[in-house]
Order: sequence, then C-alpha cells, then structure tokens
Amino acid sequence: MATDSPQASTSPHVVIVGGGFAGLHAARRFGRAGYRVTLLDKRNFHLFQPLLYQVATGSLTIGDIAYPQRSVLRKLGNVRTLNTTVFDVDPKARVVYHEHGSMQYDLLVAATGVKHNYFGNDHWREHAPGLKTAEHAIQMRRRIFRAFELAELTDDAVARRRLLNFVVVGGGPTGVELAGALGELTRKTMVRDFRSFNSRDARVVLLEGGPDILPVYPERLRDEARRHLAALGVEVQTSAMVEDVDAQGVRVRRGDASERMEAATVLWAAGVRPSLFGEVLAEATGAPRDRGGRIQVAPDCSLPGHPEIFVIGDLAMLTDAAGRDVPGLAPAAIQQGRYIADAVRRRDAGKPMKPFRYRDWGTMAVIGVNRAVGNLRGLKTSGMLAWFLWAFVHIRALIDGEQRLRVFVNWLWKYFTRQMGDRLIT
Repeated sequence: MATDSPQASTSPHVVIVGGGFAGLHAARRFGRAGYRVTLLDKRNFHLFQPLLYQVATGSLTIGDIAYPQRSVLRKLGNVRTLNTTVFDVDPKARVVYHEHGSMQYDLLVAATGVKHNYFGNDHWREHAPGLKTAEHAIQMRRRIFRAFELAELTDDAVARRRLLNFVVVGGGPTGVELAGALGELTRKTMVRDFRSFNSRDARVVLLEGGPDILPVYPERLRDEARRHLAALGVEVQTSAMVEDVDAQGVRVRRGDASERMEAATVLWAAGVRPSLFGEVLAEATGAPRDRGGRIQVAPDCSLPGHPEIFVIGDLAMLTDAAGRDVPGLAPAAIQQGRYIADAVRRRDAGKPMKPFRYRDWGTMAVIGVNRAVGNLRGLKTSGMLAWFLWAFVHIRALIDGEQRLRVFVNWLWKYFTRQMGDRLIT
C-alpha cells in the first residue's frame, strides 16, 4: 500500500491531484523549486483536451495529443507520479485517500477539472457521449464512423437518413469545433468513400439553448462563425432546448413547440460540472461553490480557512486581481499551476502572496481548414489568418517537441491532401 513518497526530505510535501494542464505545470514548478511533490492521477498521461474533437473526427490519434506524465517529469528526482484514483480527503489530518492507500500532505493542490453536466438527466450519457477524456474521443469516433459504415450497408432509405443525421448539443467552442469538423468530414474529406450514398447527404445540426452560439465572442465573430458553419453544411439552431435523448435521436423544444429529430449519433458539448473529487473536497472543507458547482477560492487560489489547500484549473471559481472571472481555459490553468508554486515560495520566504492575475491572450475557435474565429486582445480575426494563428498557438502549447512535430506533419498532410489517417473503428 502506498502511504508516502519514499524520498527522505525535510522539504514540504506537496500532493497534487490531477495531471491536466494545471496540475502538471504546478508539479514542474514546485519540483524545480525543490519541493517534494507527489502527483496523483487516475491516468498516467497528460491529455491535450483542446484537440480531442480532432481525435473524435479522425484528424489525429490519441497518441498525437497524449504524453506520459513520467516522461514530462523524469528529470525532477523530487517529483513522484502515482497512477491511482483519489476518492477522499481529511483536511484536519491532512491526508488524502486513494485506491491503493493514503498519503499525508503539507500542501494539497486539487486540479481534477470538470466532467459533463447532463442537468439531472445522467441517463442521456449512454446515448449522447461528451468529450472530456481519451475514452470519450474514441467512443465518439466509433459512433461517427460506425454510422457511415451502417449507412453503406442498408438499403432502407429511412434508416439511412437517420444514420446520416448528426446532432451536436451545445454551441460553445467545443460544440462549434466539433460540428465544423463533422461538416468538413462529410462535405470534403469522405465525398468519394462510399458507393450507396454521397457523404454530402449527411445532415449535421448544432443545437444551442441560448440565443446565439459562442456567447462570449463579439457579435461580428459569432456571425462569422455561423457563416463558416453554413459553408460546411452545418445547420445552426438556437433557442433550442433539449428535452430528451434516446437511441433514436433527440426531442427539442423551441418556445411552446416541441420537435423530434431522428439521429443515430448525438454528441454532447452543452455543460460541465465538478469532478467527483472536487465535490468530495467541497463537502469536506465546507467550501462555497458557484451555481455550476465550481469551488470558490481566494485571490491566491487557496480555500478560505485552509491556506494549505489550493484549487486550480477548471475546478476553481476565481476572481483575479483585476476583478475578472478567470475562464476555464487551458492558458488560465497553466498560469494558475505556475502561480501557486511561485506564491508558496514567496510565503515560505516570509513574503506576502500576491493575488493571481490572469494574462488573457484571447480565445479562438476553429471551424474546419482555413476557417476559424479569434478574439485576441482587441484583434478580432476570422478566416484563413485566424486558422493559421490557431494552428500555431495549439502546436506551441503541446507539452512535448515530438508531439508538436507529429501534429504539424499531420495537419500539413491534411491541408494539402484533404485526407486524414485515423478513421478506425476500434
């Protein structure tokens, strides 16, 4: 049973739960500062979530966007990684409990992120998978390409129409990017692949419950995103609330009217909720939560009343030093991971901890090759320029040089050939 790090050290023991953007960057920063660090994660790899939709639609493989945590941290001898699931915490005793034992901590960092929110209808999960993990992406890919294969097999026109209907629920960046990738797949990539039907006959519908897609973007960019989606054959339906999801499709309400949409493939990108450990931590510490369940933290990312516990990444509800709510984005998570290590070093040196200040470089969403929208610190851009900027930013953000090269080559091949190599049903 694992009870503690085997390394003998008098330095504070930092236990980090979750190896995503926030947790992994915190582990590296604490490790380089000489702290004794243990990273606990139920998976042994770091996953570049912003590109998961490209795995789901066949542009990339999981290996292109996942990298072993041990490889990232191998040069830091004071950092240990354990592949285990944390299920409980005792704040008074400063102990976390995981599936293989327990572990004492001096500092605890919770960076377990969020999971999908089906708004009280968790039974929809079976028929409408979300996109947060490697398993989710592989499951989506299986459903998408299996639908095309079954459409090739059947002679029933009604059955084929249902198989070629794809519904994406949620008009935020993930939903828009996923719908755009499906549109490109059906309108450009697979047009010569089948004999019983034309892939352009597929119908891709993007449902958004609010009045418009990409609500945090300026109106001009929202209009540009709609235009790009329309060019790829994606139908955007707003003010459309999902009432039910089953194996045959979805039921949607608009005002007082309800409509049934037959579809073999329904994909969920509509909302998030805290991870299970996040809920356990909030209960154990009495930490306040916002309406979405995220844990409200102090300006230094610590829990009120628990200066030894930090919550970072998507799990945290944080208002920064400038009074801005910090978004649940990868750049924010990376900055928070680095910040808490630097802030703790200051505190341990007897210096005051400065509140976190988010450096907002903007947001981007890609909608197929040469189609993207970006709001970058006052620069509002769309089309080809936005797509190239998006590609550069994402390649640069990958954790490993080999990954960067592999993704660059894959994108370059796809750009010039319109072909992609991982449409496998596994």
